[in-house]
Amino acid sequence: MTMNILLLCTGNVCRSPMAEGLLRECLPAHELFSAGICAQEGAPADPIAVELMWQLGVDIGAHRARQLSSWMMREANLVLTMERAQQQFVQRCYPSVAMKVELLGGEDDTDIPDPHGRGLHAFQQALQLIRAALRRRLPQLRPRSACALD
Repeated sequence: MTMNILLLCTGNVCRSPMAEGLLRECLPAHELFSAGICAQEGAPADPIAVELMWQLGVDIGAHRARQLSSWMMREANLVLTMERAQQQFVQRCYPSVAMKVELLGGEDDTDIPDPHGRGLHAFQQALQLIRAALRRRLPQLRPRSACALD
């Protein structure tokens, strides 16, 4: 079954583009897109995020930030946020589709802190948390096969 999955963070230049890039490698049949709740439209992905993803064989260099909009919420079958506060914000703003919004960290209730402006180590930690969360979710989204999360 094909799904439309929206990955959501604050500025759409660090966490959600990394998560989108990783999932795109693992879920080629699904429609994946990302946005930010406070995004500067058209901003490129952070260079540190681009480099870390490149090291994993995933190219997010063409990514451009997008602001969350109502059409995205309508189209998405699943919305994955990086932080509990983002999940709650989106559920308040879009109550009719609130049941589609989940924390990427899921049952572990793990927030993925924003690494923007905090240097390489913060990005590495965020990427590690994103990969771990996606590994846990992947079996729910598709049959097992090799991808950049392995």
